[in-house]
Amino acid sequence: MWVLVLYDLPTETKKDRKIAAKFRKDIMSDGFTMFQFSIYVRHCASMDNAQVHIKRVKSLLPEHGNVGIMCITDKQFADIEIFYCKKEVRPNAPYQQLELF
Repeated sequence: MWVLVLYDLPTETKKDRKIAAKFRKDIMSDGFTMFQFSIYVRHCASMDNAQVHIKRVKSLLPEHGNVGIMCITDKQFADIEIFYCKKEVRPNAPYQQLELF
């Protein structure tokens, strides 16, 4: 399960930029990594685990701007086609799940 956070926050004033940077740093400290500008992803082992991180992102929402949160499966994430100019680039392999007995 992958959780995607997509956002568009105002950056007109110094205060706006500071709030946007804080939101970005806060979600990164929760384990999200940049997929594209203003799109961050995090791998979760289960839907229950994903809900924990979704709740955490909701608690970090800034007062202004737009934030979207979406969950997709490992299969859907693996099927993403990424292009830089006209050259296709494969996304990073999903994290490997380790099992402890």
